[in-house]
Amino acid sequence: MYSPEVESLLKSKKIKVGDRVRIEKKGMVYEGILMPRIELGDSSSLVVKLDNGYNIGVRIERDVKIKKIGRGKAIKFKASGVRIERDAAKPTVSVLGCGGTIASRVEYTTGAVFPAFSPGDLLLSFPELKEVANINGRKLFDLLSEDITPSHWQIIAKEVAKEIRGSDGIVLMHGTDTLHYTSAALSFMLQNLPVPVVLVGSQRSSDRGSSDNAMNLLSSVLTAAKSDIAEVTVCMHGSSSDDFCFVHQGTKVRKLHTSRRDAFQSVNALPFAKVWYKEGKIEYLRNDFNKRDKKVFRLDDKINPNVGLVYVHPGIKPEFISSLSEFYEGIVLVVTGMGNVPANPSNDKFAKSIVPSIKNLIASGIPVAVAPQTLYGRINMNIYSAGRMLNETGVIGQYCDWLPETAFVKLMWVLGHTKNMDKIKEMMLKNYAGEISERSEVE
Repeated sequence: MYSPEVESLLKSKKIKVGDRVRIEKKGMVYEGILMPRIELGDSSSLVVKLDNGYNIGVRIERDVKIKKIGRGKAIKFKASGVRIERDAAKPTVSVLGCGGTIASRVEYTTGAVFPAFSPGDLLLSFPELKEVANINGRKLFDLLSEDITPSHWQIIAKEVAKEIRGSDGIVLMHGTDTLHYTSAALSFMLQNLPVPVVLVGSQRSSDRGSSDNAMNLLSSVLTAAKSDIAEVTVCMHGSSSDDFCFVHQGTKVRKLHTSRRDAFQSVNALPFAKVWYKEGKIEYLRNDFNKRDKKVFRLDDKINPNVGLVYVHPGIKPEFISSLSEFYEGIVLVVTGMGNVPANPSNDKFAKSIVPSIKNLIASGIPVAVAPQTLYGRINMNIYSAGRMLNETGVIGQYCDWLPETAFVKLMWVLGHTKNMDKIKEMMLKNYAGEISERSEVE
């Protein structure tokens, strides 16, 4: 969107993006197609594609004259027309689109960006893929990752199950902001995987020169086609350069930066592997993953989405904790330090303990799990009095090093199977998908 002032000017002259315009400013005349404003561009400058193919920005000031001289053509997506040839000597990888900036194709006449999901569109955008594998591609949905819900996780799991029989590996294109929630959910839902399932995203879209989409997608297809890692993983840039990608364990990965291309990092564990995409080489960093095999795959997508994820913070109100029972059937508290909450063991006149509220939630049949705000390290509620008081309430998570998002998703999955409090605790503390490390090691 342009600035409100510029939008108002364009509206008054009945000019829309895609129309041909003539702009006069300080004796210079520019003619071309009015383009959308780029995301980081000046909202008061119009972007015009000249007849020579270059884009320019013209800042709108008082002396600028703008006129519509041609009506724009409707922007339509055209199928690539790329012929798909199968090579029996190569593995087959299914690429399923869930949305995000990675799944995009630029239409250069107008600058519009369209989702690219079909095999032809993928090969047109990323021709290197055909050197690695035969590609099957289709769209599940085209959503911003913030709009992905637990119901979408179930759909993804079912669609992956459909693809497993005829594929050597599966790649899921997904927006990055909640990608690690989806990878955790699928890690519990897709059991005894016979082939790799790789989630991949892009921090920067295909219309930016620094886009990471091609390298990430190629590395993920390499992982799906040639690696021995029959697990749910996330494959993203391993550094800020275009040298290698990491293959992260689906329950141990988190987005740790808003914009860097190497935003995804493994927490409390090493990545499974590095992918050197230019060489087509996979370098394993661990060997404790499930290997490719003719296993009996099992889909277990039962889930109860009525779980809340709550960060404990200074001044948090006991009344707020008590009110959570009105909305949720399970709670994950993201606690401070090694497992602490406001407990007020010294009876300070300003401090308010939330321990009684937590105890009441558990007594009413609402399980409460805890995970560390620090991300790195392990819960140990034996160390401080606040932690000991919290542990006595019956919260779940002692000695766990799971990520908050993973504990959150796991509690949803567990509550999809049982409401018995003893069984819930038993299942939460059982290590299903590497979410709880056996021991903490110095990296």
